[in-house]
Amino acid sequence: MRIGSNTKTFTAVVVLQLVGEGRIRLDEPIETYLPGLIRGDGIDGRHITVRQLLQHTSGLPNYTSLFANGFLPYQHRYFEPRELLDLALAKKADFPPGTKWEYSNTNYVVAGLLVEKITGRPMAEQITDRVITRIGLRHTYFPGVGDQTIRRPHPEGYAKDDPKAPLTDVTESDPSMGWAAGQMISTPSDVDRFFTALLAGRLLAPAQLKEMRTTVAAPEMGKGVRYGLGLMSSPLSCGGVAWGHGGDIPGYSTSNAATEDGRAVTIAVTELPTDLAQIGHLNAAVDAALCE
Repeated sequence: MRIGSNTKTFTAVVVLQLVGEGRIRLDEPIETYLPGLIRGDGIDGRHITVRQLLQHTSGLPNYTSLFANGFLPYQHRYFEPRELLDLALAKKADFPPGTKWEYSNTNYVVAGLLVEKITGRPMAEQITDRVITRIGLRHTYFPGVGDQTIRRPHPEGYAKDDPKAPLTDVTESDPSMGWAAGQMISTPSDVDRFFTALLAGRLLAPAQLKEMRTTVAAPEMGKGVRYGLGLMSSPLSCGGVAWGHGGDIPGYSTSNAATEDGRAVTIAVTELPTDLAQIGHLNAAVDAALCE
């Protein structure tokens, strides 16, 4: 299945590994690493830190607003990462950096460009070598340029731009619109293994994992939800919190979370939830799986 924005956690892990290696500093302006790139109306990379990108407090507008009126015209369209960034920079900043929390896929496109600049290697390769291979995820990969298929047996995904229109099979789609923010493919069991390994400290040193789990309120994501660096915490009905991310991309939606004692659940559906009731059912199912 396509795991959408769960990709952000993989990207954040790679950035934080580079922080641990002393090659990136979280509170350094992105301008230091990508000089002159982040510029626009109210947008200045000299005032946006790496931490604010990973935390969604940068104020960068969300390029995916391009698809607000429909995805289907772009189903087979390839987007270069810089093209996605340019779509965002053509808009005005949403707010001054550090003054608010607001989810924006653009933050993770910039994070991907940062990884490629620092390592001199493709983002897909870095995620593969530093995360997928390291913890032995057997069914997880970052699709290559032009790869519109899902390689192994999979459910078909569906979408529609008009609520009154019939569903369209969007299983074969170009996922480049997600890139470092949402391009990856995996399975529910591999997603569980990833978040369990992350919380167990198998991917990050304690200092970087602590930074990842330092959160701010993210009210638009749900009651009590907080966002760290590519990782969300959600309160459980049985007490404590669970950690995860979740991801939506046309045709597939995943709701997932894991606990520090090794419990994990991922629920996948093959059409994006369209109302609060559907989202509530999915969140309740995740909570029940972890609590009962």
